Amino acid sequence: MTAPVTALARPRSALAWLALAAGVLAPLPGAGVVGAAAVFAAIVLGWRDLRRMARVIFVLVVVAAVLALPDGPVVLIDAADAMTRLTALILTVMLLSSVLGRFPDLGRISGSLFAGRPLGRYFSLSLGTAFLSVPLNFGSVGVVGALVGGRISERGDSAVTRNAARATLRGFGASPICSPLSISVVVTLTFLPDLPGWQLIACSLPLALLYLLGGALLRDPEPAAADGEPAPSTGWAPWLRFAAVIAAICAATFGLSGLAGLSYSRAVTLSCLATVVLGLLVERWRGHRPSLPSLAPVTNELVIVGGSAFLGALVSTFAARGLGADFVLPVWGYPLAALLVPWLFFVAGLAGFNPIVTGALVGGVLAPIWPPGATLGLALAMVCGWGVTIAGTPYSANALLLERLTGYPARVGALRWNWPLSAVALLVAGGLGALLTLLLAPAG
Repeated sequence: MTAPVTALARPRSALAWLALAAGVLAPLPGAGVVGAAAVFAAIVLGWRDLRRMARVIFVLVVVAAVLALPDGPVVLIDAADAMTRLTALILTVMLLSSVLGRFPDLGRISGSLFAGRPLGRYFSLSLGTAFLSVPLNFGSVGVVGALVGGRISERGDSAVTRNAARATLRGFGASPICSPLSISVVVTLTFLPDLPGWQLIACSLPLALLYLLGGALLRDPEPAAADGEPAPSTGWAPWLRFAAVIAAICAATFGLSGLAGLSYSRAVTLSCLATVVLGLLVERWRGHRPSLPSLAPVTNELVIVGGSAFLGALVSTFAARGLGADFVLPVWGYPLAALLVPWLFFVAGLAGFNPIVTGALVGGVLAPIWPPGATLGLALAMVCGWGVTIAGTPYSANALLLERLTGYPARVGALRWNWPLSAVALLVAGGLGALLTLLLAPAG
């Protein structure tokens, strides 16, 4: 997920830690501006390590900031606050992945995913990847993809390994659709703050499961006695312990957002950060010396996530200024927009745009004008389009990571193997988003 660091690692890491601290202290006056300044400085110092798309996003951020100057400092301060909040979120999630990646049961859990018959193995790998991706994010693709790559090295390419690669991509694609800790859900709820997070998850979880079930129909045929492993004698204890950690994080997130009244992004940040601290304390209690990774290699993530948040905030301002406060679409316009949103994510992904960028732009334009009672339709279209895009387009980071681990080209693994499933999922997501918008929008 991160790029190699070529220079100035220590100051870049220090600036990223400063941005994280500012995000945690976001309610304090000026914290958002300090965090955004730290992000901009880290990006400038790490310019040599930026990917092409990250550089494009940063240039767009600078241009948008210049265009927003006539609107006064308040607009830029709001955009800086949004950048700092989501930067703190992505850094905390990456720290959580690093700490839980050393979880003693993780090896036992991942090793059991290849056990069983072909259909059971597909569900084990897809659901297992989706499960691991809740706290591990990209780490889940690294863990499971390494297993698939090892199988290819030992026994060569086969229907078993191709189906395992499919299951890994689709499992990770299900996570943005329904994971309470995913960036997709956080970004969506940032633009639609009046929509309860539990309501979105309750509606999107069945769609994620349906996506994985549909994927079971699109596999290479395997012999009934294909080279699966016998189930290791790990029992349920490792799964239950890991599930307990995930459940605690999710419960804390919903509690902080629903009961304490915090924004959803801040609730996720604090819940994950508390888990990181507890994980480090547990490591120390076990006699290990706890360590935190350098944040110098995350410059691309700072641009993509923080820059997209900054752009989204400014796009909302530009849209309100250009369209006018009283602008509304025709009655049929909102269902049509919800129908097209998942396809917009996918087409943008085929062009190389990260779904975070698309989500920020879609949310920035549509959220302010969406009918208040029908936000569930837009939210569902956004998270579903997001998930299908990262599983089904060849430029997504997880597809490129799996290519590096397994040797299967991203265009083959993500696009060719998944396009029928992606097309059906986009139709279903868009249709359901349009239907919910039509039914929930206030009459008249």
